[in-house]
Amino acid sequence: MSERYVAYVGTYTHENSVGIHVYDVDKDTGKFSERSVAPISNPSYLVVSKDGRFLYSIEDEGVAAFDIKADGDLTKKNQNWIGGMRGDFLDVDSKNRFLFVGGYHDGRVTMMRLKDDGSIGDIACGIFHQSAGLGPGERHLDHAKVTCVRLTPDEKFLCAVDFGLNQIKVYRVNYELGRLEMVDIIRPEINGGARDIMFSSDGRFAYVLDMMTNQVESYAYSVDDHDEPVFDKIETVDVLKKKDENSASIAFTMNDDGKYIFVSVDAMNGIVWLKRDSESGKLEFAGQTFTSGDFPKNLAVLPGSEYVAVLNHDTNDLRTLKLDLKGGYALMQNAPISVNKPNCIQIHKLEK
Repeated sequence: MSERYVAYVGTYTHENSVGIHVYDVDKDTGKFSERSVAPISNPSYLVVSKDGRFLYSIEDEGVAAFDIKADGDLTKKNQNWIGGMRGDFLDVDSKNRFLFVGGYHDGRVTMMRLKDDGSIGDIACGIFHQSAGLGPGERHLDHAKVTCVRLTPDEKFLCAVDFGLNQIKVYRVNYELGRLEMVDIIRPEINGGARDIMFSSDGRFAYVLDMMTNQVESYAYSVDDHDEPVFDKIETVDVLKKKDENSASIAFTMNDDGKYIFVSVDAMNGIVWLKRDSESGKLEFAGQTFTSGDFPKNLAVLPGSEYVAVLNHDTNDLRTLKLDLKGGYALMQNAPISVNKPNCIQIHKLEK
């Protein structure tokens, strides 16, 4: 049997959408076919558990858990309050012990217990970021705004990217007690507006997306003899060929072989890809294209790296573009799919 994939698209439901849209995905043609919608209020960010059994979603009431059926459809298990304002980002450890929530509106990092059946339990730990401690020349928007919470590949630490503070606070995760302890702060480029962090699949490198300066920072990641995290800065590269103060880098992702990083750019209304050297971790500009829509909020590279799917938030559509990585461009292959206020996309491989 051939490999089967579905896509989960989280939306804002204050207009016409009602929840999480589920699509069958043909990776060879780039076609998306809607199969169902799971009702939920404002599922602005989603994450699939590492074992593929559960999907977790932000919602107005806190966070929600879903069972993933054999065909990819979703059945809601439960929901729970996170102890603060609505969240913005999610991550889950590989043993389904805890769900980590980042709060944009209140600058809070929350650690939620997960039960054996995948449902969401109570709050284990909650930490509010404070606005003190900025470096020389730094500014913050008005208060702490956590835009990403991401576990390191070894799952020893949680990286909480704070866009408002332009910092990445690194917490040691105590899985036995359900606690977070801050052990380091990564300070990105001054006034860069750090928005997201991700790691290479081999766990050797970390990449930070700076929204305000349209840059990606590369770090070598390791753990020293004292079991402390080490992030050694390698370089900072521009996302855009030419500086553009009106554009803002919104989201980034890596393709399945880790050779390219793709970035969605608002105002430019396009995507850019950077070629990655797997040995040095360094990046170089490799191509760009326009998305034929406004505010490309999120994107996902389909398995095989022949297509990229882009969510145009303000023009309410999902578009797939056929990639020519060597040529440095991409072309729209299929008709756009109408989806109201799309915000997040996750591609999931189904069991055969």
